[in-house]
Amino acid sequence: MSLILGIESSCDETAAALVTSDRRILAHRLAGQEAEHRPYGGVVPEIAARAHVEILPALVEDVLREADVALGEVDAIAATAGPGLIGGVMVGLVTAKGLALACGKPLIALNHLEGHALSPMLSQPSLAFPYLLLLVSGGHCQLLFVEGVGRYRRLATTIDDAAGEAFDKSAKLLGLGFPGGPAVERAAAEGDAQAVPLPRPLVGSEEPHFSFAGLKSAVLRARDSGRYGPEDIVASFQQAVVDCLVDRTRRALERSEGATALVVAGGVAANQAIRAALTDLAAVYGLPFVAPPLWLCTDNAAMIAWAGALRFEAGLTDGLDAPARARWPLDPTAEKARGAGVKA
Repeated sequence: MSLILGIESSCDETAAALVTSDRRILAHRLAGQEAEHRPYGGVVPEIAARAHVEILPALVEDVLREADVALGEVDAIAATAGPGLIGGVMVGLVTAKGLALACGKPLIALNHLEGHALSPMLSQPSLAFPYLLLLVSGGHCQLLFVEGVGRYRRLATTIDDAAGEAFDKSAKLLGLGFPGGPAVERAAAEGDAQAVPLPRPLVGSEEPHFSFAGLKSAVLRARDSGRYGPEDIVASFQQAVVDCLVDRTRRALERSEGATALVVAGGVAANQAIRAALTDLAAVYGLPFVAPPLWLCTDNAAMIAWAGALRFEAGLTDGLDAPARARWPLDPTAEKARGAGVKA
């Protein structure tokens, strides 16, 4: 059994955790920054980085104290090394390097997306490779065939914006507040999902890629038309996203022979309408549907420590010269999607 200290700082959540390779979460601390970013309607990178600097040392001390573990007793230190806001990524990674150097333990410079990709295995011991993963968050929307630790085959990506970004921007357009995902879900419960005719970009196309930029524009036009209430617009928007995700995932399932399960992860995976629709889709294909508990969907250090434990057990560690990366694909061999911009 290995014991891993995990650190997460890729966006606006600062977190530290101690997790064992037999799935025990000994301690976890997370500090959000919603109050700092709310006046701007979104995450401000400089503010986020400064907050990580101020908060992270105390969080690491807290998890060690709670678990009654000395730093020298951990087997390795895992930290998000990208992708993400580069300032925040650097804070977490440099902290992890300093701790690793001080206690003579290995460093695991982890891809944040791998943390999400493997997080369902932390809460669901029966989940086995390979599985089809819908990774859907504020910065990413991908379909991945997860074959093993460090082995990811990308089947689809967004050609423009991620679903989570569409949630946040639509919430801002409609004055629903920040963070946008939970605000949209709450408001959608009060609206009519069929009231506003919004597009379903790429639905029915052969390749299972995603597109959400046009959907955001349609929300803006619906708002400016004055014909619809905000609850109906947001309910129709959420349903359009659900329809897109289900249609694209269905297409990927047709290319995922041997998959043991349909899995969802990432911050947007906390949305209950999306979970319900994917549960039904998995049933059509005779597959179990697996999703982490809600707190493991959003950015957290437990998933980083867990992914670090799996990599450590596989002998995959990194040198202290490991770089921080703003962009870092899980499948670097994947072909660029047709029409995709730089974010894809």
